[in-house]
Amino acid sequence: MGNSTVLRTVAIWLLCLMLTIAAGALAIVLVNAKVYGPQQQVRDYIEALQNGEGGKALGLLRASLPDANPAMLDGEALKQSVAGLENLQLGEAVETDATHVDVPASYTIKGREHRTTFKLEKVGTNWLFFSRWSFVPSTLPTLQVQVVNETEASLNGTRVALPGGKGTFAAFYPGSYEAHFTSDNFAAPAVETVIDHPNGTEQLSLATAPTPKLVEKANSQIKGFLDQCAEQKVLQPAGCPFSLPLDRVQDGTIDWDIVKYPTVSIEPFRGSWVVKPLSGTAKLKVVEIDLFTGAAVPRELEQKFDFTGQLSVDGDDVTLTPVVSY
Repeated sequence: MGNSTVLRTVAIWLLCLMLTIAAGALAIVLVNAKVYGPQQQVRDYIEALQNGEGGKALGLLRASLPDANPAMLDGEALKQSVAGLENLQLGEAVETDATHVDVPASYTIKGREHRTTFKLEKVGTNWLFFSRWSFVPSTLPTLQVQVVNETEASLNGTRVALPGGKGTFAAFYPGSYEAHFTSDNFAAPAVETVIDHPNGTEQLSLATAPTPKLVEKANSQIKGFLDQCAEQKVLQPAGCPFSLPLDRVQDGTIDWDIVKYPTVSIEPFRGSWVVKPLSGTAKLKVVEIDLFTGAAVPRELEQKFDFTGQLSVDGDDVTLTPVVSY
């Protein structure tokens, strides 16, 4: 009876020991996968991006910096790059060899689906049991930004310099990058791109154009110029793009009127802004004296005219100078 009790006790103790060992092994597997697994490195990296901690993200990624502007690598600009990142799903790590794995990630940025594969390598163990993973070293991708006839722009809400209208910026991935340019006289609508892979280069091109405010100023100046021309009671208004050579007219009957004003169109050309040729129509009301009969004959004559203009923009000052060729 005593031996039976001892054997039962030993059996129970061995069973508890085996269960404890199994639970410990399972715990090691779970901790190794969830806490020390390669997916956790990706989670920590994404979290660093979301917090705008560029230094931490760069250290985790083990990435080299390209020869580029670092304005997008920290702070609010970095936070903005992942502000629209949602629905992050990390797949199971896929072994590519004994010490390397690929971790697939799917997510949406502003509602559009994207995928990135992160490459990691085993670099050791912690506490004898837990694998230690790190990203395979890489180089950060770059973003090239171009703007027409300007030397700056806004990139992810940060004002950046673009000497000669161009700039190259180092960027983390995944991320969304938006550029635009706005001023009183010229503006470029926002353009954006998503970088979802290491290395490589993406581009953003800003198509700057005159603002409605600038065009209104230019049209107003041209209208004022032509109205002054129409006020001259002569057949050939001085410095003006229209005239009519009549032989004899009755004094005091010359009356010019602009029946069609030009519409100003401003375009970029070789680093500056040029005005496309301007055209309009003037009407002359006059009483002409017939050379043979001496009779006074009322006449209405229309003339199409063309001229050009030189645009000067200095801050808020806009000047469109008419250029009339004879």
